[in-house]
Amino acid sequence: MLFYVITFAFMLIGQAVSGTLKRKFQQYAQVPNQAGLTGAQIAQKMLSENGIHDVDVISTPGQLTDHYNPQKKTVNLSDWVYAERSVAAAAVAAHEVGHAVQHANAYTWLTFRSKMVPTVQFSSRIVMFVLLAGLAIQAFAGNPLVLLFGIVLFGITTLFTIVTLPVEFDASNRALAWMTTSGVTAGREHDQAKDALKWAAMTYVVAALSSVAQLLYFVMLFMGRRD
Repeated sequence: MLFYVITFAFMLIGQAVSGTLKRKFQQYAQVPNQAGLTGAQIAQKMLSENGIHDVDVISTPGQLTDHYNPQKKTVNLSDWVYAERSVAAAAVAAHEVGHAVQHANAYTWLTFRSKMVPTVQFSSRIVMFVLLAGLAIQAFAGNPLVLLFGIVLFGITTLFTIVTLPVEFDASNRALAWMTTSGVTAGREHDQAKDALKWAAMTYVVAALSSVAQLLYFVMLFMGRRD
């Protein structure tokens, strides 16, 4: 029951943060950026000014689907970010290029997270099955080893959410610093861009806290039975 309470509570928090994020972006999407550039143009400009010439800026379908792909070296911007000339579009585009700059500079946390991806993909596919099997085996046979293995797998996915935090915050800081020095945003526009990126980062914070809380729950179950 406690697991469902934790999951439901963080689901509600996540929905609240996501709703706030969407409202913020809708609000700042109505504010033109000072440079009058589209998200795609801003991304190209930031890449160029950071000496990065082997990364492509492309449009991708959907809303808030923006991301940087280190394998293909592409900055993928959602349709509206790619074409819009707003503060919100500028903030998102610059943030994604921030990841490209991290990649080019071999930023430690991004490199570590990238190395974790294959293991996390494997863990995330089987972790819930292992945990459920482990709980059943521990309850009926008294053997906690399968549950312990599930906790290790869940710990890997939790670590990934934690490592993601400095990666995302650093990309936002790089974006905001560049937008100021390049004249893309200033004054109130800069504050709006900062606010938009803050709420985007909050989605990762909630995900990390939720994962940590769930991990502690399974550890408590394991320790309780061990005692």
